[in-house]
Amino acid sequence: MTVVYHENDGDLNVLLGKKVQVIGYGKMGRPVALNLRDSGITVLVSEPNAEKQARARQEGFEPVSIGQGAAEADVLFLLLRDETMPQIYLEEVSPHLQRGQALIFTSAYNISFGFIEAPPFVDVGLVSPRTVGTAVRDRFLSGEGFTSFVAVGQQATRTAWSKVLALARAIGALKGGAIEIKFEAEAELDLFLQQAILPIFHRAVITAAQLLLRTGYPAEAVFSELYVSGETSDHFKQAALNGLIGAIKGNTLPAQYGILSRYDRFNDMRLERLMEITLDEIRQGKFAAEWSREFTADYPRLRQLLREQAKMDMWELEQQTLDLLHPDRIDDPD
Repeated sequence: MTVVYHENDGDLNVLLGKKVQVIGYGKMGRPVALNLRDSGITVLVSEPNAEKQARARQEGFEPVSIGQGAAEADVLFLLLRDETMPQIYLEEVSPHLQRGQALIFTSAYNISFGFIEAPPFVDVGLVSPRTVGTAVRDRFLSGEGFTSFVAVGQQATRTAWSKVLALARAIGALKGGAIEIKFEAEAELDLFLQQAILPIFHRAVITAAQLLLRTGYPAEAVFSELYVSGETSDHFKQAALNGLIGAIKGNTLPAQYGILSRYDRFNDMRLERLMEITLDEIRQGKFAAEWSREFTADYPRLRQLLREQAKMDMWELEQQTLDLLHPDRIDDPD
């Protein structure tokens, strides 16, 4: 039976008198560091990027080198990008590791696919928010919290699980329920969502936008109806709270009938087979090897794919719609 942890399963006293090093002050590292500090935890911030170091200083931290933090900390929270983490770990973290320390990840990718191998004398844990970094901070401040995955991949001490759950509580990851999972399952599920579900969503939305624009509907109305208004995201928020069928029932009766009566129209046996192929590539490590080659070569295919997408005329119309509806919006500084 799956174990789900909640707020009272994490004891912040486990971290009293201990130092937690946050390695990486980016999209996820920044909110994690801020949440830990607000929970009364002693935080050491380490960030190789000079601009992000400056931001950490502005927000009250005094960044230390990765090596210094790794030597001083009891818990090392690694929040660098997956592709850059192995080299930094090898050169700047691993030489300083000591018996009884804990390595904590928010992504199981590098451990699961063998890019990082932890020594046997440290605990290895996972606290993985199932949301983006901005929401990790916002939902901590609001008291709402968020759902997460938690795991222990290696127990060098008897306190591995208590550290993981204390950290999860400290960043707000127990309020929405923390599901116990294996490291490999977290990595595989995350990649499957990115490679099977999100491509289908984007393909469907882009195809719909092109059809509606071609048949004469105003661009502002098309993009607003499809996603800019937030109606689509509100549907999925309802699904998160009440399940997919609950979200459907939350719609008007004509909408319920339209969804359910046209559902089979889009049934395609090839879809399941394509999902199976995608999952096999992930589980066999083929994608991890492909992405490693892509990163090592400085992202040639990714750059080409982005250039091809950028050529589509509809993006200019999309930006015009966003500027009209959200004139004060600013880009994410990270």
